[in-house]
Amino acid sequence: MLKQTRLLEEATARQIVQRAMGIIHHSVNVMDSNGVIIASGDPARLYQRHEGAVLALTENRVVEIDAATAAHLKGVKPGINLPFSFRQQHVGVIGISGDPLEVRAYAELVKMAAELMVEQAALLDQHQWERRYREELANQLLQPQTEPGSLDAMAAYLGLDLQQPRLVWIVELYDRQPQLLRDLLTELENTQREALIAMTHFNELVLLRPAMLQQGEWSLKQERRQAQQLLSQLQGRFSVRLIIGGYFTGLEGLRRSTLTARATQAMARRLKLRHKTLFYQDYPLPALLCDLGEDWRAQELSRPWAVLSEKDEKGVLRNTLRQYFYQNCDQTQTAAQLHIHVNTLRYRLQKIEAITGLKINNLGDNLQLYIGMLIND
Repeated sequence: MLKQTRLLEEATARQIVQRAMGIIHHSVNVMDSNGVIIASGDPARLYQRHEGAVLALTENRVVEIDAATAAHLKGVKPGINLPFSFRQQHVGVIGISGDPLEVRAYAELVKMAAELMVEQAALLDQHQWERRYREELANQLLQPQTEPGSLDAMAAYLGLDLQQPRLVWIVELYDRQPQLLRDLLTELENTQREALIAMTHFNELVLLRPAMLQQGEWSLKQERRQAQQLLSQLQGRFSVRLIIGGYFTGLEGLRRSTLTARATQAMARRLKLRHKTLFYQDYPLPALLCDLGEDWRAQELSRPWAVLSEKDEKGVLRNTLRQYFYQNCDQTQTAAQLHIHVNTLRYRLQKIEAITGLKINNLGDNLQLYIGMLIND
């Protein structure tokens, strides 16, 4: 369904005149559906009513005017006038000034070109409006609260199913040049046609992509494959990072996917992760915990880590504990990662226990230290 607009805009009429006169070297006029000149090779004739155009529209025929006839008509010069149409509706008249015998050969070609340019302009206008609607729908879906009626209307116009499960993909652009962001947006609009795209920051785009389903179930494996394909596609032209939120169903699920993507993004920044792709599914606990801020519960959970920070001026013990957690509490792997002997590692862990009053081998104590690290790092 096309947005209803004026079918012949003055800008399009001026383009018709410029292109036609660049080829045939005769003055060309374009008249609207009322016979008024809205573009002309002779600016002095603009916005005059052309009687020859009115006659061509009224009788739906080509009107040729010689010098003798022109003398008896208002606002008319010798030439030929052809009505032209768009979607079976007359939108205006093309007038070519000159001896009708001379310009008749050009008339049909100019008329055909005019109709093609009006159609092109209408399609471009439609594309621009659909692009705006898609971006506005994406922005609305990312808001905490929206009116369902307005969402349904926009989705119906675009032919989209709002019940289709979608995931939030944050695309971070490392290079903050405005032109690169525009190029990236164009690239994604051309290749991610099923996604809704919103520009959320000067170096960030958000994609609302249909979830990858297999037999009705979400496939994390397929989602990873899609992320890798997108990175490969953008590689070389753009330096980006993808952050993918969790999978949830329904409109509320999309908002939850937004929250989990943002939490993963905050975690990555706080922990200074350099990964090119980050899935919430890989970091649920760190993502949910690392941005608790000044909440009193966060302060209580992180108190042992704060005590450790006060006593560990050079950060050796905290770095040891980080590596211990990163290696899933495997002492052999941790020692290898730190390039120290296992006995040295055990000594440091015992020192951490003495400072914090917690036991490394106790699950609850270990979890509290881990949460403190996530909150404070």
